[in-house]
Amino acid sequence: MKNPINGLNKIFESRIRLGVMSILVVNEEISFNDLKQMLEVTDGNLATHLVNLEENGFIKVHKGFIGRKTNTTYSLTKPGEKAFTDHIVALENMIKGIK
Repeated sequence: MKNPINGLNKIFESRIRLGVMSILVVNEEISFNDLKQMLEVTDGNLATHLVNLEENGFIKVHKGFIGRKTNTTYSLTKPGEKAFTDHIVALENMIKGIK
């Protein structure tokens, strides 16, 4: 029997990183504050997880200004989208019992 967890990506084991990726799959770009509000996490906690996703090449950070106020947004990279899609497929296969 094939190991059912082989296809899962360890990066997405965190519920916060899983949440960030889920949000970014359906949104082209999203701000730090919107992510924080949607996931109901602290600034520091979210920032730590975003750095992890960025360092692994799964998300892109866009820093800019709206007037004089800083605005940081995030989007998926192509490798990030593929890795997350593969992770979801592996979860679905595990649930369905597909080998």
